[in-house]
Amino acid sequence: MDYNTEVINNAAIQLAEMFKEHVVRQQQAGQGGIPIAQIETQMREALRQIGLQALGHFLSTMQTTPAIEMACKCGGSLQYQRKREAMIISVFGKTSYTRAYYAGCTCRKGKAPLDEQFGLEPGAVTAGLAQLLALAGIEFSYDQSPKWLQAYLLFDVSENTVRSETERMGALQEQQEAALIQRSQDETHLQDRQRLPGQGVTRLYGSIDAAKVRIEPRPKQGQAPQEHEDWRDMKVLCWFETESVPPAQRSARQRKQAERAQVALRAKNLRYFCDITEADDFGKLLWATGCSLNADLIPELIFLADGAVWIWNLITRYYPNAIQIVDWYHAEEHLELLASAAFPPGPDRTNWLEGVTQALWDGQVEEVIAACQALAAFCELARKAVHYFYTHAERMRYDRFRAAGYMIGSGTVESGCKQIVTQRLKLPGAQWTVSGAVQTAKARASWLSGHWQSLCDQRSALPLAV
Repeated sequence: MDYNTEVINNAAIQLAEMFKEHVVRQQQAGQGGIPIAQIETQMREALRQIGLQALGHFLSTMQTTPAIEMACKCGGSLQYQRKREAMIISVFGKTSYTRAYYAGCTCRKGKAPLDEQFGLEPGAVTAGLAQLLALAGIEFSYDQSPKWLQAYLLFDVSENTVRSETERMGALQEQQEAALIQRSQDETHLQDRQRLPGQGVTRLYGSIDAAKVRIEPRPKQGQAPQEHEDWRDMKVLCWFETESVPPAQRSARQRKQAERAQVALRAKNLRYFCDITEADDFGKLLWATGCSLNADLIPELIFLADGAVWIWNLITRYYPNAIQIVDWYHAEEHLELLASAAFPPGPDRTNWLEGVTQALWDGQVEEVIAACQALAAFCELARKAVHYFYTHAERMRYDRFRAAGYMIGSGTVESGCKQIVTQRLKLPGAQWTVSGAVQTAKARASWLSGHWQSLCDQRSALPLAV
């Protein structure tokens, strides 16, 4: 929108003069100067009041001369009744306006065309404010969010309103994902993708992990209360690409990688998806989101994950031709734990660990298995390690993976678990229903993925879309 600079300047001058007179009066009364922070807060409040009045006036004046009659959605006709006042909760606070109201149809439903024109729902939060409330809700606990919002907006919003708008954004993300799942099961759509020209991406990564969320025990009607809370897995999927990290920007871990003759890589264009559901249902989301990125058609598709069986089963089922890599740091940690269990502190432990770690780094998994087998007679952890390395041997050819320039660590999805689950769903005292946890997490995942605006656009279409 183009703003009239002259009008804005004149309004600014008037506001400045008003504050100047106020300060001068206080000085003349011997009250001294007013701190700039206080002036800033008072100006913000004045601008909020101006916005409050301006928005209400704008909406009221946008009402054209009402027609006597108009069509109803049911096929009948509506008659003009009168100008009716309505209230909305906007970014400036509670705003009132008047608009034409129609009723009299046999379906007994009324209509205010101005509300439909601007997507307004009387008595409810506007789309502009909803975005801000949801942003607070995905960042702070619901009991703390109103305090932060009051400091920024200068008016009070309830905890339940923040929760409702945050979960509403998550529900919109659920709708988008459901649409992707439906499209991914459409044979015509899948065939059409293969006839489209390439999208330019030749290498794509996928990574899956899970983190525990505490679900509040809420018994159904007629059931006895549960004594203990239920911990559920929030499964997290991340699609991403990579790029080389310039030497000056490398972290300590990346510098260590470079020293070991591996190009330091970092993730870019991250897209997070999450849900609390069974593995089979999560597989549908894995396939659908991958289809939206043409993951199955990209020349090099690489999956990184830890040793969880359910993860590799899903990857193998949906993307059988993908390159599978067990996260290097998980594999290395297995050796460190085994060394601590099998050897006392000293040179024997150090020498054994250095030897098997180097063998693993060089992709010599058979040597690692043999070293673990040598300890299996007296160490239970060694027997488990033999099974672990044998099962994932082909996913641990790190020498080949490094030679191909692949990332070998799953820190990207682990970071996603921390940002989505640990930093929001595991705040002190947090307890969730399944739907509340899922919708809050999905909204936060959308923000972290850079797709927030698509949810805001969809939210702006409400309530007409419902």
